[in-house]
Amino acid sequence: MLARSARSAAPPAVAWALIARPARWARWAPHVRGAWGLGGADGVVRAGARGAARLAGVVPVPAVITAVDPGRSWTWRVAGTVTMDHVVEPGDGGGAVITVTLAAPAPLEAALARTYGPLVGVLVRRLASVAEAEAEAEATTRS
Repeated sequence: MLARSARSAAPPAVAWALIARPARWARWAPHVRGAWGLGGADGVVRAGARGAARLAGVVPVPAVITAVDPGRSWTWRVAGTVTMDHVVEPGDGGGAVITVTLAAPAPLEAALARTYGPLVGVLVRRLASVAEAEAEAEATTRS
């Protein structure tokens, strides 16, 4: 299993809003150019939802949301064989720890670890950074 994590100074709720709402994925994952059928009426991923994510504006990747623990984690199966967990946890001393894990049959997982694994690390760090910027903007607006 491949796992990538990043710490963010942002509260977990801010990171969750970015990672669990398909309409906001492009803010931190610019290669995702849209998604459909994966969120509920509130825009948050919904267990049992079937749809797709559009990569690079062209390639639709079929997906099913297999589990959701609201405010904390969600899991999807993409392309039929790859499972990805998206987890947001409170960090020690504040902030959040964001983790994405990827699991697939051994040969595919090994290939994904070499090819997609580095990108997952970049994306998780980018999500942490975007969450911090959004939290800061929110705090400034309230001041």
